[in-house]
Amino acid sequence: MRVGFIFYDAGGGHRAAASALAEVIKQQRPDWQLSSWNLQDILDPLDPSRKLLGLPLQELYNVILKKNLTLGARYLLRVLHALIRLYHRPAVRLLEAHFRREQPELVASLIPHFNRALFEACHRANPRVPYVTILTDLADYPPHFWIEQQPQYFVCASPRAVEQARALGHPEEAIFRVSGVILHPRFYGAVQADRAAERRRLGLDTERPTGLILFGGEGSRVMGRIAKRLDRSGLDLQLIMLCGHNGRLVRALQSLPTRIPVHVTGFTTEVPYYMQLADFFIGKPGPGSISEALAMRLPVLVALNAWTLPHERYNAQWIQENHLGLVIRSFARIERAVSQLLAPENFRRFKASTEALQNRAVFEIPDILAGIRRRGALAGT
Repeated sequence: MRVGFIFYDAGGGHRAAASALAEVIKQQRPDWQLSSWNLQDILDPLDPSRKLLGLPLQELYNVILKKNLTLGARYLLRVLHALIRLYHRPAVRLLEAHFRREQPELVASLIPHFNRALFEACHRANPRVPYVTILTDLADYPPHFWIEQQPQYFVCASPRAVEQARALGHPEEAIFRVSGVILHPRFYGAVQADRAAERRRLGLDTERPTGLILFGGEGSRVMGRIAKRLDRSGLDLQLIMLCGHNGRLVRALQSLPTRIPVHVTGFTTEVPYYMQLADFFIGKPGPGSISEALAMRLPVLVALNAWTLPHERYNAQWIQENHLGLVIRSFARIERAVSQLLAPENFRRFKASTEALQNRAVFEIPDILAGIRRRGALAGT
């Protein structure tokens, strides 16, 4: 079977999900022919951001994340959707030509916003090819985010997303529930390192409670403020700080004088290793990073406020509903929140909740895709 995955690099989660799923498929279904296509490459001739600012749209999004310019993101989302509507017809033409060239037997999208154009192009190129949207968020943020009203399949990471698909009239045979969002196989069966020895190697204490701070693939300036507050708090703890591709942030944090032990690193593919050395997680409620932390049995501490991306707000609610950690309004009170999280009774409860989760989505999806290919495209107009 020739399978095509659609991703883009607006944030790191979509490419990471596509890569993780491809790795598992190569093990489970070695006879499949896999292709992964970056939507930015296909639609680049139309990109209004590149034309106006000299910056690809996906990179503009990453700059917004890096500089923490997310206040009012829901209004920016309306502008994005207006542009997508404006460029819909030429986008469909480019995508249709791409699908005719590549001739996939199944197309799976791991991105939001563009599924109407992608489905239409796929259907025009070959109406027999099934089209699947694999949500890399825990839930949809309607309208026109993940779930569109068109005859296609959906792979949903939560009961909330399943209900959202049903509410838009999609039949049961079009909706598949998996046990979470896609995680890389590295988060399963991770090598059990000697925590004490590895902490010493990183310049950390062997026994102190250890927080891992991660704000996605681009990092965030708020990480410095968190480190300073925790350093002044008098709490007996230490920090591992992962800054992603943000080299300036790495240098700023490495030069920060601190009382507590702190280890800072930039982009790494060894996130499971660092999480294995930690006891709890601090970050934004991104679906990938919180799911990675929970897979490594780390209770999480995230903020929900006006700067939270609108499609990540439900993730904070999900954390609270499942007793997986704490959700606070501002990192300005991070000291009190960490103290509350680490209180023995609270920590035991949160830890037990993380251990009850069993996210095996990346291993469940290949069989789902195989079944969809056998069924073929859904009937509809």
